[in-house]
Amino acid sequence: MTPQRLVALPLFASGFRAFYLLGALYAPLLAVGGAAAFAGVVDLGPSLGHVLWHGHEMLFGFACAIVVGTLLTALPSWAGIAELQGAPLAGLALAWLLGRIGFWAAPWLPPSVVALADLLLWPGLLALLTPPLWRVPNRLYLLLLPILLALMAANLAYHAALLAGDAPGAEQALRAAVWALVVLYTLKGGVLTPIFTGNALRELGRGEQARFLMPLEALALVLLVACAVADLAGAPHRLTGALALACALLHGIRVARWRGWRIADQPLLPAMHLGFAWLLLAFVLKAIAELGGPVPEAAWLHAFTVGALGLMMLSLMTRVSLRHTGRALAVPRLMRAAAWVMFAAAALRLAATVHGLAPQVVALAALLWAAAFVAYLMCFAVVLVAPSLPRGGEQDSGPNGVSRSGSPERFRSRRSSPRQQR
Repeated sequence: MTPQRLVALPLFASGFRAFYLLGALYAPLLAVGGAAAFAGVVDLGPSLGHVLWHGHEMLFGFACAIVVGTLLTALPSWAGIAELQGAPLAGLALAWLLGRIGFWAAPWLPPSVVALADLLLWPGLLALLTPPLWRVPNRLYLLLLPILLALMAANLAYHAALLAGDAPGAEQALRAAVWALVVLYTLKGGVLTPIFTGNALRELGRGEQARFLMPLEALALVLLVACAVADLAGAPHRLTGALALACALLHGIRVARWRGWRIADQPLLPAMHLGFAWLLLAFVLKAIAELGGPVPEAAWLHAFTVGALGLMMLSLMTRVSLRHTGRALAVPRLMRAAAWVMFAAAALRLAATVHGLAPQVVALAALLWAAAFVAYLMCFAVVLVAPSLPRGGEQDSGPNGVSRSGSPERFRSRRSSPRQQR
């Protein structure tokens, strides 16, 4: 097959197709490879150890694949920019793949080669997204750029620490990446969740979408960034703990305004709200740990990465895979079960961290986490590589009830107003 025919495949027709497939395939590989490394069967991280290797690949390998796929699909729908397709999208997917090959081959490659392979994705992504986002009328979309820059800087800092043999520096870089993902989660998840919830409330006759309050959103963002800076700068524990507690309270008010309990009987939406419940729990656990409570500092990290991020990813991956391939929002039973499996994985991983349970419990949590994404592959792997169905029937609704069918042609030809984009 020629390169021209390769990039013309349905797999490269939209960002979610390639990156969701790669990310979901990588999840079980990470679970198995991580378990084998911890058991001493394979040697994956000879320079700084398997824990940092595993942490990097969970964040910059798996999580960022899903994040990139979601952004590349959501931005044409919501910001009105042209959808990335064909050769540029294939190039980004190849950059991601080269980074993963570099990390798995780390024992046999110079660290500089591993770093070069892994650092290709972020400059390419920023080069492709910055010009169109700069032209979008709603300037709030520009908030994405510093978050992506922070992720790129954290990855660069990780590799600099790797080359210097600085394990604490590498750990700090991974922590910075987690905070960048928390900010992205609260910003974008905090737009999609209330809008999708509002659409469901209207359709069911149960009320309207919660009104967007800019002062509340701005204060929530400022507090979150302040908490992240305090944590990364090594501020006094009382200050960091107080900021984390303030985040829990303010973001709790924000989430409660969405009235997620009114759509508990609907598909996908409960998982998005449960994801935010895990985020609030992560803030509380962070506050308890910083203020001297009987909770390990790592507890909040697992509450966010497994609970909040895992549930939101499953929900969005399912919704996007259905809507943007022309299918109705009929959630497979297996995916409903996968959400509960992810919830169990998060609860088990948190319990293992807090109570210091045996490594077998951690392994079981990892197995459950990976199983949720295997379920996604079973339901959608063929869908991702096949052409979309003809558009028709029930449509997804965006802000203020504006129809969002997921059609690239429609989004390229329409520019919604700033009010509609929110």
